[in-house]
Amino acid sequence: MPERFHNWIGGRWVPARSGRTFHNLNPATGEVLGEFPDSEAADVDAAVAAAVAARRSWFLTPAPKRAEILYRVARLIADQKEELARAMTREMGKVLAETRGDVQEGVDMAYFAAGEGRRLYGVTTPSEMPDKWAMSVRTPVGVVGAITPWNFPFAIPTWKLMPALVAGNVCVLKPAEDTPEMAWHLAKLFEEAGLPQGVLNVVFGDGPKAGAPLVEHPEVDMISFTGSTEVGRQIAARGGALGKRISLEMGGKNAVIVLDDADLELATKAVLWSAFGTTGQRCTACSRVIVHERVHDAFVRGLAERAAAIRLGDGLDPATEVGPVINRSQLERVDEYVKIGAGEGAKTASGGGIAAEGALAKGFFYKPTVFAGVTPAMRIASEEIFGPVVAVIRVRGLEEAVEVNNMSRYGLSSSIFTADVNRAFAAMRDLSTGIVYVNHGTTGAEVHLPFGGTRATGNGHREAGHTMLDPFTEWKSDYVDFSGRIQRAQIDNN
Repeated sequence: MPERFHNWIGGRWVPARSGRTFHNLNPATGEVLGEFPDSEAADVDAAVAAAVAARRSWFLTPAPKRAEILYRVARLIADQKEELARAMTREMGKVLAETRGDVQEGVDMAYFAAGEGRRLYGVTTPSEMPDKWAMSVRTPVGVVGAITPWNFPFAIPTWKLMPALVAGNVCVLKPAEDTPEMAWHLAKLFEEAGLPQGVLNVVFGDGPKAGAPLVEHPEVDMISFTGSTEVGRQIAARGGALGKRISLEMGGKNAVIVLDDADLELATKAVLWSAFGTTGQRCTACSRVIVHERVHDAFVRGLAERAAAIRLGDGLDPATEVGPVINRSQLERVDEYVKIGAGEGAKTASGGGIAAEGALAKGFFYKPTVFAGVTPAMRIASEEIFGPVVAVIRVRGLEEAVEVNNMSRYGLSSSIFTADVNRAFAAMRDLSTGIVYVNHGTTGAEVHLPFGGTRATGNGHREAGHTMLDPFTEWKSDYVDFSGRIQRAQIDNN
């Protein structure tokens, strides 16, 4: 019998009130890893009630003391890094090197956010009136609902929870149903670190039955969501109607620009990692390569040869380079887009099909696919596929490359390979994405810099970096008049 896991509500591990469960599967083997609560509105109600009950005491806990718990969590994550990484590879599929990096992001974010416990800086400023003090301070939003995806099932919850908690918020986490176990592990670590009951609650289940009630709940003040643009916009519309704060990190159609003076070997390695790492299932994955016509053919040949040689398999196998996609639905989606690309007239330079040889037949594997002869208007060059598929587009120079990059409806990450510092700085100025890399792929964000994008990628908020507290705090202006008389600003001093 598979192990049974429970929701974490009010400091207690409890099943769904309905008693229903769902299976968590290994996408490489089909093995059932566990049963998780198939939660509904009643479970969300209980989690929010527990958060509300804990809200006042957590708010009154000094921020440095809140931070001490985050420091303890960071140390616990670091101590259990290998165990957590192996559990993530089993349930999500990406190779161990990548899941170790995912867990390390959790360590980094916990330490980084904990440091804010002794900052949380406000602003003091002179008053225009005599004997009057003026200042502004951060205050928590309140109850935060965090809805997280399956591709970074440990790192992304920490990106949301760590700054939210250190700022004094209480939280309800609804992780993706494809990777529930990593959220369970994270909750266990918070429990071990001594987080007070109800400050963090975790409810498992799918979007319609558990995610939607979290968005709708009248006592949830904010929703922080990472996932598809389509779902994010639904949340934004509903949250706006309800007067909630909404922070969104959504899709991407990221491009690497390769100019004619680029180091082609370096660029090829970067595209392979950016396009096929995490099996292309990253919001920052490279799905377009915009290549100068002088080096286009040589670049395509080299990329296609390397892609065809990538070894697929179970991510726990040290020889595996790329693991499975997350589930059958995603496998079918990728395959459908590859057929669309062929129908649009793109040339398949490598890959182009489901991999089902031998042990691969047990899981959801797709051959790393490179398309050439792609034009910017094709669907494979404009729509997010979220799989191991990359489209190569030929351009005449930097100006056209920037234009092609910026015509995407998304604006998360972009990259340029060039040996010319002037062209590099022109690209950094003109590429209209939230992240720009020079001589590097489209992935590799660090927690102390803001993360997020423009256009359909987000709604203006940024996670991580020096801006990480902004979505989770309000600004309050405080005035202290010690003059002993009524002073009317803009009136008595003019």
